[in-house]
Amino acid sequence: MSLPRTRRASVIIGGVLVLLAAAVVAAVIWLRPDQGADQLDAIRRSGELNVAVFDSNPPFGSIDPQSRRIVGYDVDFAQALADSLGVKLKLVPTNPANRIPLLQSRAVDLIVADITITPERAQVVDFSIPYFVSGQQVLVPASRSGALEDYARSRIAAVKGTTGEQNIRTLLPRARVIAYDDLPAALTALRSGQVDALTQDSALLAGLLSTTPDAADFKILANTLSREEIGIGVRKGETRLLNHVDTTLRDLESRGQVQVIFDRWFGAHSSARQTRSFKIS
Repeated sequence: MSLPRTRRASVIIGGVLVLLAAAVVAAVIWLRPDQGADQLDAIRRSGELNVAVFDSNPPFGSIDPQSRRIVGYDVDFAQALADSLGVKLKLVPTNPANRIPLLQSRAVDLIVADITITPERAQVVDFSIPYFVSGQQVLVPASRSGALEDYARSRIAAVKGTTGEQNIRTLLPRARVIAYDDLPAALTALRSGQVDALTQDSALLAGLLSTTPDAADFKILANTLSREEIGIGVRKGETRLLNHVDTTLRDLESRGQVQVIFDRWFGAHSSARQTRSFKIS
């Protein structure tokens, strides 16, 4: 029995719509990032790990005057991560203000740039377990007061996009906080008298003074203003890559390599001596 022409047309149109819907569903499934290849696979396939690091913040990352290469504590961890993946390492210079945008725009795969783990940052970046612990301190001219309270109404330099900038505004609400793009610029402001003090992680301040010819003209106040746990930044949702980073960090600790890296940049024979007060776990 043949169907009326109108009904036949309806059946044909209905069939076409079903096929189109199936094609759309198949395409969506194929394009979903959580199906099949993810960032970890993409890194292995490309043969290269792109990592955002500092190039002017010793001892975490700075340019070696002899080799003209970026070297530092963070760079050693970045290299270890690249080695664990069997790929080449590509370092991408960054500063505190643009390290997260670099990650979000996919210009880099990881942030290994002395980035403190905070609840606010964790909303836009996934963090590894901590691989360094530091604390915020204040650098002032050697001739000035050694009491933090004497700087309550002073001009204090901080670096844009850092927890130090946020913390000092909270701790000294009457101070005038002036944010600079990077630590060398903040030191220049302190040296020229544009500001009265400079705040940053203790490790970065120690590293800064180790490369400053006039280091004797400055001193670090005894006060530790915060505890800073430093992690590796991973793009949100890249669970396999994050797990690989955590596993690699724990493996480096268990094999004694974390102590080797720490001693190289913060040990007794380094220019930024510190006592190690943490273990990766």
